[in-house]
Amino acid sequence: MGARLLRTLMAERRSAGDATLVALTVSEAARRIGIGRTKLYEYVSSGEIASVKIGSLRRIPAEAVNDFLVRRLSATDFGAAA
Repeated sequence: MGARLLRTLMAERRSAGDATLVALTVSEAARRIGIGRTKLYEYVSSGEIASVKIGSLRRIPAEAVNDFLVRRLSATDFGAAA
């Protein structure tokens, strides 16, 4: 996801009055998933979770967290476990 697309998403959310974060810090994204920052950095480095550099800052699009979890869920049998 490019920086331009992220800026567009942020502008749309602001104009719609949505106060939720569009881009998360690595710590925020890791907390949402329930993993450590180091593990999340591994996923970012491997390309398993999308991220974008804004200046010197690394941000994870909020949608990327959900996409990552959906991919991980479909790659395991957790959905069938009961």
